[in-house]
Amino acid sequence: MRSSTDRILTTQAGSLPRPDELIELNRSRAEGGIDEQQYHSGVNQAVTELVGRQRGAGIDLVGDGEFGKSVSQRVDYGAWWSYSFQRLGGLELADSSLFETSHGGRRATEEVALTSFGNRRDRVRFAEAYADPTAGVEVSTSPMNFPVCRGPLTYVGHEAINADIARFKRALRANGLEEGFMTAIAPASCSRIGNEYYDSQEEFLYACAEAMREEYKAIIDAGLILQLDDPAIAENWDQVNPEPSVADYKRFTMRRVEALNHAIRDLPKDRIRFHLCWGSWHGPHTTDLPMRDLVDVLLSIDVRAYSFEAGNVRHEHEWKVWQDVTLPDDKLILPGVVSHATNVVEHPELVADRIVRFAECVGRERVVASTDCGLGGRVHPQLAWAKLESLAQGAELATERLWP
Repeated sequence: MRSSTDRILTTQAGSLPRPDELIELNRSRAEGGIDEQQYHSGVNQAVTELVGRQRGAGIDLVGDGEFGKSVSQRVDYGAWWSYSFQRLGGLELADSSLFETSHGGRRATEEVALTSFGNRRDRVRFAEAYADPTAGVEVSTSPMNFPVCRGPLTYVGHEAINADIARFKRALRANGLEEGFMTAIAPASCSRIGNEYYDSQEEFLYACAEAMREEYKAIIDAGLILQLDDPAIAENWDQVNPEPSVADYKRFTMRRVEALNHAIRDLPKDRIRFHLCWGSWHGPHTTDLPMRDLVDVLLSIDVRAYSFEAGNVRHEHEWKVWQDVTLPDDKLILPGVVSHATNVVEHPELVADRIVRFAECVGRERVVASTDCGLGGRVHPQLAWAKLESLAQGAELATERLWP
C-alpha cells in the first residue's frame, strides 16, 4: 500500500456517486430488461470513466466506487452491506425489514445483544425528527425485507467478485495506474442479520468470517488493496438498548475483531486497510461511542491502515485522541477530512488544517487524507466531486506547510 515521504496523499472511503446511466442500468437488470452482456459492458465503461475522474480530481489512491454493488436510486445508504446478501449461500428472505430485525436472531447468547435498527437509541431519542420528512435527517424505514440465515453459510459470489476485479483492473490499466483498492464487508457487519441455523452468535460470526474470506483473498490475489468495511465496530454501540457499560461493549466488540483477524489470517497485512464509522445516515448521532473509548480496539485490527470519520461535527474534535496514541511505525491513518454528512463543501484551508493536526500527532508520512465515509448515495454527485477536489487542494496546502 503506497505511502509518501514528501507529500500528503489522498484517497476516498469507497462508495462514489453512480451516474444516472448506471442507476438505470441496475434498475433495468433487476427488472429483466437487459441481458448480462449489456449490463457488464455498461458497468465496465462507468468504472473506467470513474477511475479517470478520480485522478482528474486529484485522488491518488483510487477505488472502483463500489460500482459493482447495485444501486437503483441516487440515495442509498446500504449497498456496501446488502450486496453480500447475493454473495452468501444459506440465506433466505424473512418477513421483517431492516428496522424490525433483531440482528443475530434469538440464539444470541452474549451479555450484550443488538436491538433492531428501528430501536436504536438515537432514533428513540429523536423519534419526532426521524419521523418528520422535512427535518433534514435520514427518515427511511427501509421496506426491503432482510435475509435470515437458515442453512450453512457458503460464499457463492465468485462470478460477481471476479467481474468486479476484472473491470477495475481494466480501468486502472486504461488510466495508467497500478494500485487501487476495493471494499468488502467485514464479519461483524455481515453478521447483523437474523440467525436461525447456528447455535450461537459466535458460531454464526465465524461462519461469516470464513465465507467472506474467499472475497478478501480474491481481491488480494488479484494484486489489489483490500478495504474492510466495518461500521459495526463503532455503530453497534447505538444499537444496544439500554446502553451497556463501555467495558461490556468492548468485550463484545473484541470478539468481532478476533473474528476479523481470523478471516484475514495469513493474508498480507500491508495490502489491507480498515474503514470504521459510526453509521453514514444523516442524523443527530448523539449516542455515538467516543473514539477515545474505541481507539485501542481499532488498533488491535491487524491491518496496515485505518480509515475513520474525523470531518463531521460529531467527531472532528477527536483528532486530539491521537495526541495520546502511539501509532506503530508500520501503520497509516486515513482520517476523513471532508464529510458525507453536510452539503457544505469544505474549504481547502480547513481541509489543510485538519490534515496538519493529524500529521503533527502521528507523523506526516503516516497520514493519507480521505473522506469520512463513501460519498455515493449520501450527497448529490455534483457536491461529492466538489468535495473530492477540495480534499486534493487541501492536501496540497498541507504539503506546503508540512514540507516547507
